Amino acid sequence: MRIEHVAIWTDDLEKMRNFYQTYFNMKCGDKYENIIKGFSSYSLSFESGARIEIMERKDILNGSEEKGDVSGLTHIAISVGEKDIVDKLTERLRLDGFEIFGEPRTTGDGHYESIILDPEGNHIEIME
Repeated sequence: MRIEHVAIWTDDLEKMRNFYQTYFNMKCGDKYENIIKGFSSYSLSFESGARIEIMERKDILNGSEEKGDVSGLTHIAISVGEKDIVDKLTERLRLDGFEIFGEPRTTGDGHYESIILDPEGNHIEIME
């Protein structure tokens, strides 16, 4: 068994698509639209085959709690392969104006990672 994909509701489908393609080199499938339901989505794929689906529907409410600090899904961890790449990507995101939620470090359980917020405040762990 394996996780096939993770799905994220978004307020700005194109902004989120651009973010994941630009910083994580994801390939994007064709845009899916269901006009009747007012639903649109993209499927984004890593080279490994893992996928993230980003979805937009205007009647989806944005939660008022701080993302990552409530029960439920808290973050997505993306492995970039090397500590140096964690550092470089974190700095690139910082220079491009994204919030760094957790600076690069070795965690208590031995993982080297940083935590950034995507354009809509979702926590993304960038891991070795």
